[in-house]
Amino acid sequence: MNVTIYDVAREANVSMATVSRVVNGNPNVKPTTRKKVLEAIERLGYRPNAVARGLASKKTTTVGVVIPDVSSTFYSELARGIEDIATMYKYNIILSNSDQNKEKELHLLNTMLGKQVDGIVFMSGNITEEHVEEFKRSPVPIVLAASFDERNEIPSVNINYEQGVYDAVKYLVDKGHQHIAYVSGPMEEPVNKVKKLSGYRRALEEAGLTFHEEFVIEGDYTYESGIEAFEKVLKLSPRPTAVFVGTDEMALGVIHSAQDQGFHIPNDFEVVGFDNTRLAMMVRPQLTTVVQPTYDIGAVAMRLLTKLMNKESVEDHTVELPHRIEIRQSTK
Repeated sequence: MNVTIYDVAREANVSMATVSRVVNGNPNVKPTTRKKVLEAIERLGYRPNAVARGLASKKTTTVGVVIPDVSSTFYSELARGIEDIATMYKYNIILSNSDQNKEKELHLLNTMLGKQVDGIVFMSGNITEEHVEEFKRSPVPIVLAASFDERNEIPSVNINYEQGVYDAVKYLVDKGHQHIAYVSGPMEEPVNKVKKLSGYRRALEEAGLTFHEEFVIEGDYTYESGIEAFEKVLKLSPRPTAVFVGTDEMALGVIHSAQDQGFHIPNDFEVVGFDNTRLAMMVRPQLTTVVQPTYDIGAVAMRLLTKLMNKESVEDHTVELPHRIEIRQSTK
């Protein structure tokens, strides 16, 4: 049988209201009474029912987190930032993996709301109008983390993806490269089709270089798709001398595929990644990459959510964090 608040009150010979005040940290309890209640809780092994407390207070101190792929280095670092700030503000996390599937994402969203969470941090590569309409109907705040809402209607934390790619490609252009391939994430995702591709194109056109559609090779964020992408790079004419890659994980696939075929990085191909996950330091040569402050995006998204949940004043619902390029040995 579960031990109830009534059992604790009877054991300590106090009212249920007194037990409730002790459990919720109310200071208006005599020290001797508090000690007596805490001892009864310890003896009986009582654990407060978060759902019951939530029904009474209208809060469950629980936050839902919907993440595309928990095994991804990028998303695991981001989730760590969310978790650390949630812990600091005494919120529990319910973490769900959506597999980047729209139906599953919307199902998880409604499941979270059914569990009476106080707020949600949501991540997806493709925020559709259907998503946005569901978010607007939500009775609790929702914040997007490293996820792009084309209409800018939902609170979010990101970097300037267009500028980040522009800076990376311009860096390669300034080094004298005239033929630069781009290994992109899925083009169905607006952040790739709208933001990142625009940055790549702008850097080329500002330098007077021609944009060739066939130089844009689509991957799916995985290491394996990076390997496959490099096979396509080798078939391009003229052959590129540099490759910009939309994620570090795909960049590792590009580097290893090149090395397996006898090419030298960076002498034969210079490679620049995007994200600056731990993988960038694990590959040899170490990867030059655009630093997306992954942990900070998660932490700031969670902090923004706490403000919205507590109805604090928020000046800007759309937060843009700074980025930079970390130069390592995959470029000369």
